[in-house]
Amino acid sequence: MPTYNKLVRDRIPEIIKNSGKDLKTETLNQDRYILELKKKLFEEVEEYQAAATEDDALEEMADVLELVHALVHVHGSSMEEVEKIRAEKAEKRGGFDEKVFLIEVED
Repeated sequence: MPTYNKLVRDRIPEIIKNSGKDLKTETLNQDRYILELKKKLFEEVEEYQAAATEDDALEEMADVLELVHALVHVHGSSMEEVEKIRAEKAEKRGGFDEKVFLIEVED
């Protein structure tokens, strides 16, 4: 039996059971859940970076966004609050639309 030891989407155990396979899962405590969400976010960002097509990139970005939603929830906030913070930062510091790449700053 392959060992995965990773956070999966909520319906994955049901899908595996429906395919006729046995599995073992556990429910994580809050601290471990946050840790595993962070690890999963890193994994999905790596998959986005490795995406070979636009469709693959969009698929991976959707996974990243799902994890952001989960992390916002565990931190007791909302996507609306995160969007407000994002907009405030963009107003003060700008976004990334102008493709500015900083080389160096003189001391």
